[in-house]
Amino acid sequence: MEMRRLPFVHGVFYILCLSPAMTQSISLSKRGCQQKCGNVTIPYPFGIGSSCSANSFFTIVCNNSTNPPKPILSSIDNLEVLQISLEGTITVNQRVSLLNCSYKDSTQHTQPISLSGSPFYISSTHNELFNLGCGKTVWLLTNTTDIISGCITRCQRNSEDTATCNTVNCCSIEIPVRLQELQLEYQITQTSNGTFCGYAFPVEKTWFSRDDVLSNPFLTEFGFVPLVMEWGYYDHTVGEISGAICRDSQGSYSEGYCECYSGYEGNPYLPLGCTDIDECSDPLIDHCGMGTCVNTNGSYRCYGDNHRDDNRSLANIRIRITIAFTVIGSVFGAFSLLYGVWRCAKFVSETVKGIHRYMFYKRNGGLLLEQHLASIENGLEKTKLFTSKELTRATDHYNENRILGRGGQGTVYKGMLTDGKIVAVKKSKKVDECDLGVFINEVVILSQINHRNVVRLLGCCLETEVPLLVYEFIPSGTLFHHIHEPNDDLPLTWEMRMRIASDVAGALAYLHSASSAPIYHRDIKSTNILLDEKYRAKVSDFGTSRSVAIDQTHITTRVLGTFGYFDPEYFQSGQFTEKSDVYSFGVVVVELLTGEKAVTSVRAESGKSLAIHFLHTMEENKLFDILDSRVLKEGKVEDIVAIAELANKCLHLNGKKRPTMIQVAGTLEGISRGLNNNLVSLQYLDHHSIDVSDES
Repeated sequence: MEMRRLPFVHGVFYILCLSPAMTQSISLSKRGCQQKCGNVTIPYPFGIGSSCSANSFFTIVCNNSTNPPKPILSSIDNLEVLQISLEGTITVNQRVSLLNCSYKDSTQHTQPISLSGSPFYISSTHNELFNLGCGKTVWLLTNTTDIISGCITRCQRNSEDTATCNTVNCCSIEIPVRLQELQLEYQITQTSNGTFCGYAFPVEKTWFSRDDVLSNPFLTEFGFVPLVMEWGYYDHTVGEISGAICRDSQGSYSEGYCECYSGYEGNPYLPLGCTDIDECSDPLIDHCGMGTCVNTNGSYRCYGDNHRDDNRSLANIRIRITIAFTVIGSVFGAFSLLYGVWRCAKFVSETVKGIHRYMFYKRNGGLLLEQHLASIENGLEKTKLFTSKELTRATDHYNENRILGRGGQGTVYKGMLTDGKIVAVKKSKKVDECDLGVFINEVVILSQINHRNVVRLLGCCLETEVPLLVYEFIPSGTLFHHIHEPNDDLPLTWEMRMRIASDVAGALAYLHSASSAPIYHRDIKSTNILLDEKYRAKVSDFGTSRSVAIDQTHITTRVLGTFGYFDPEYFQSGQFTEKSDVYSFGVVVVELLTGEKAVTSVRAESGKSLAIHFLHTMEENKLFDILDSRVLKEGKVEDIVAIAELANKCLHLNGKKRPTMIQVAGTLEGISRGLNNNLVSLQYLDHHSIDVSDES
């Protein structure tokens, strides 16, 4: 009987000894320091006053002149603090102001946000940059004035969709990771009522869902909005304290972090700041069943039921010994049984995997793809369905070293099939059911295309969580890379530039007129033009393409494309025609002529758009001032002038006055053969008074 009482006495002893510790409240601030300012808790390394904070960056000033008092982050522009989390975030109240709309069409800047040298970063996870208003282009710049990204808003009163930020009166920009310098540049192109220009500012993502913002994006006064900043603090001495673990990931105090061990809670940045969690004190959790739960440091123990008889324990031991001997005596039978179970489990596992593969196949649009391909002659023969195992092995389990590029639709990996063929495997981003049409659309369109200047689709795989496309491998990279990051060992010559332009024009002419149904690419740009081993161009990325009926002149969709390339007429009307592809092709031709990017912050006088800059240059008779040096050196004047005039026509603001891609392809073919361009160039030179006496 005495032996049976020991566990119970032991448990009571633990409870009595730990009771004082459980009643102590957990302090998040430094000892002797004020823990709250108004309604905000101030945990260490933050502190009210310099003596209570880890350093000057984390010093909080409590403004008691307001009711309730407001905590102020003195090291960063005296911003009001709304919340501090020990998980590494601090929410502050930042002031926003109306943009200046006095100077329409001119480039202006907002007040920059600078956190350089501090342990704070503008959180890319919790924030987004919103551009509210209309008729306004906003660019996000780095501290070197390079453009990171941008967006444009369109004007539309009484918009039906006020719950999303979809370019109508509002657009959004994602914030880069670990950003400390934020500078906004904007250009007003249209005002809604003559005075209001809107706002552009980073803000916590959940803020945009507020009713007052959704109901009226033309508000004229926000005052302050919440901004989430990430912070880090590393003190190597904290790692030696019981109950906490600290890591220094980058060798800098501002990038390390601390956390309490499992079974502890509190502030890991304070000495002995992590205290034990009493798991047994929660009456809602049955930790030990009929046994007794006793708390220990970082965990707990369970002791047996006091009513359990020792004789029953001994009987159980005898039973276990008997079972053990029985198992040993029947070892061969057990092996046979285990083998049968293993075979059965393997069969069940393969069956479950097969069900999962079919579910993925069905969810990723496999049935929809079958319907589309069934309507195409020999469609199923052209498009191979790869297995997930086949592509996993081909890409070395999607190794990071195999990545060829990342885009808006997914990531492309270099792979090698079992027959030794090199391919490009496109792993799409997770596809929502509403976006399945975009993915299936690319498969269907590419399965119908057979042209030497269009990237060939070899097949697809739909039995994985995200769908996969398999293309022929194009080894020499993108046209964008060769234009803007030239290689001295293999430069982009004038002859190569003319041939690339002719290849792309021929491919687009085929898509618009020679295929079974006209196809509009909708995203022609230099990054979507690949070069093979002979530097022949191939058009790629048909994720946003659309096929139309032969008698259909346009398609009406939400505005898609790349800033600097898409047709301004399409942006205004939302109607995409074959002439919209012509405009984008014209921008690529100007890139080939000038060697400049489609959008850059260098051009201030004529806007950041290369197309607008080129049109202004042609009007001012200064074509040869903006040409690439290699173009001037290698190209014939008559060829340069003829191609520039063709690009000028492709970029005409009135889509009806642009040539078709068939006409463009024919013109380029004539220029390459030296047909009918001498008269064009002489007329241009005579009209613009250009001296060519030194030209060959």
